[in-house]
Amino acid sequence: MSTKENVLSIFALGGLNEVGKNMYAIEYSNNIVIIDCGNKFPDESLLGIDLIIPDITYLLENKDKITALIVTHGHEDHIGGIPFFLKKLNVPVYATRFTLGLIELKLEEHKLLRDTELIEIDSSSNLNFDDINVTFFKVNHSIPDCLGVVFNTPEGKIVHTGDFKFDLTPANNEHSDIHKMAEIGRDGVFLLLSESTNAERPGLTPSEQMVGKHVEDAFMKAERKVILSTFASNINRIQQVVDAAQKTNRKISLLGRSMVNVVDIAIERGYLTVPDGMIIEQHEINELAPEKVAILCTGSQGEPLAALARLSTGNFRGVDILPEDTVIFAAGPIPGNERNVTRIVDNLLTLGAKVIYGTGSTSGMHVSGHGYQEDLKLMLTLMKPKYFIPIHGEYRMLHHHRLLAESVGVEQGNTFIMNNGDVVDITNSIARQTRKIPAGNTYVDGIGVGDVGDMVLRDRKQLSEDGMLVIVLTMSKREGKLVSEPDTISRGFVFNRDSEELIREVNRLITKTVNDLQKGNKIQWNVIKQSIKKSVGQYLFTQTKRKPMILPIIIEI
Repeated sequence: MSTKENVLSIFALGGLNEVGKNMYAIEYSNNIVIIDCGNKFPDESLLGIDLIIPDITYLLENKDKITALIVTHGHEDHIGGIPFFLKKLNVPVYATRFTLGLIELKLEEHKLLRDTELIEIDSSSNLNFDDINVTFFKVNHSIPDCLGVVFNTPEGKIVHTGDFKFDLTPANNEHSDIHKMAEIGRDGVFLLLSESTNAERPGLTPSEQMVGKHVEDAFMKAERKVILSTFASNINRIQQVVDAAQKTNRKISLLGRSMVNVVDIAIERGYLTVPDGMIIEQHEINELAPEKVAILCTGSQGEPLAALARLSTGNFRGVDILPEDTVIFAAGPIPGNERNVTRIVDNLLTLGAKVIYGTGSTSGMHVSGHGYQEDLKLMLTLMKPKYFIPIHGEYRMLHHHRLLAESVGVEQGNTFIMNNGDVVDITNSIARQTRKIPAGNTYVDGIGVGDVGDMVLRDRKQLSEDGMLVIVLTMSKREGKLVSEPDTISRGFVFNRDSEELIREVNRLITKTVNDLQKGNKIQWNVIKQSIKKSVGQYLFTQTKRKPMILPIIIEI
């Protein structure tokens, strides 16, 4: 089914049913407007993969219709895929001032900045793309300059909230524009897309102000260095660290490339206020008394190559964590990262450090940037949508958000929980979810984008679990005979020196297999390779209960 002129379509290209990459699209007539383009970091099952980005097959097939990419805010799961997207579809990018600063960093790294049209917007901007008029409203989140988006279409208002919470006492005094949201809802919202990250958590999200008091208290009590790790993008949290350092007469050193880059952007664009001379270079840390130093670093999620992980193992050149230093995790672990965070905490405690860690409610050092149930219900109540799509979450979160929507008046049956690739079509004021488009994951591995698929990942998994056996056969091209004994090399399967008898049996089996094929006049190289893989694989499984990858190599002479 192709999108007709009188059909408004909403596409989920990334973000539904997973907390990670976000990408949605609105299509009407000959216009497609895209919302966000994020990435997701792989788990341990995706061996060697660096990033996961959305599959844009449908957009490539309809590239002449794409008029804009609108970005709600600057978190990685909303902007991380932009460079890869722009390499294939160079369209104008609309974002707020701080978000553009973060996007520019990425585009400069990918050598795309000069060729990309970047357009600054704010909550008062008004954009027109033929039949789609776009306006915005300010929302509060854990990064500056966040927007919700309103698409005014012939079929009615479609609202995308972005990521949000209702913090009535935000640390940066940038309040959510509740009055504007109420006006949008009073005029009538046909369909609302709203984030679902904390849909299982009752109550209201605590205010960021709470964290500032705990940070200051920890700085006051610290007897030596303070090392605080948080998300580089959480400028409000970083400002609280700066304020606490100023009150306790400490200098701050920044460790981690993303921390340095984001802080530079925030200072340059006026989102972060740091006294002159407060920030010192890494080499100056040991020149000051420990009680005069604070370190602000990346690695709060246990990333093995981040600054905090390297500090915890003593592998950060020139900087050591010593007994009685205070280490603060000013971010809660994202689900799936708990094990890595725990390992770092253990390492830090072994070094003798005082460690403040745990979820925000236990340590007081973190509050979520995503709304709890009462925040989500308030958004639904303000917008009063006829139809509802819960977005940005795993299935259980979307399910709970649907129940919340129904509790505040959205009719049963008017909520769509979609997988990536699902489409909601709206025509004559009726919304239906009846079709799919190509969508899924595209894997980034090194400089390769999309060239690693399920087959390659399956091979990597096999190699990681059972290793490999390389069998080198030197054969006569004319007669198809073995010229010498097979040479069998084990990597990650068995150690040759400790398994000489097993390797000898494998070589005997290979010789027998080749001789039997020769007698039967089956001397095509591909037949020989397949036969060896089958016979050797069966033999090794009976002997070891393992299935190594078997790679026969034939050298012709």
